[in-house]
Amino acid sequence: MDIIFLREIRLDARVGIYKREKAITQTVELNLDLALPSERVFASGKVSDTIDYAVVIERIRAALVEQHYGLVENLAEHVAQIILKEFHAPWVRVSIAKIGAQRSARRVGVVIERRRVK
Repeated sequence: MDIIFLREIRLDARVGIYKREKAITQTVELNLDLALPSERVFASGKVSDTIDYAVVIERIRAALVEQHYGLVENLAEHVAQIILKEFHAPWVRVSIAKIGAQRSARRVGVVIERRRVK
């Protein structure tokens, strides 16, 4: 499997279950691994035959503005579904961490893996 990876993407999100979290945005850090939809890019050298990571980041940024997510798990699932459905990746691993959410931990978060259902 051929994978594109994106590391340490920092974006603002409305995420959390506590009252104070519902009124603010928090910085989250995303790490993504996306399986390429095909091997065409290796022969063509065209961005249209791969997944444009700049477009992925902007789409996720837009998703974070669209709604409030109660749990980081819900946010990770939403990101995974965007990548599978809109970018046609057959497989994705999404890691999302809230930065500074707990005094005793630098980051807290979740890692999920999903496959596209054919």
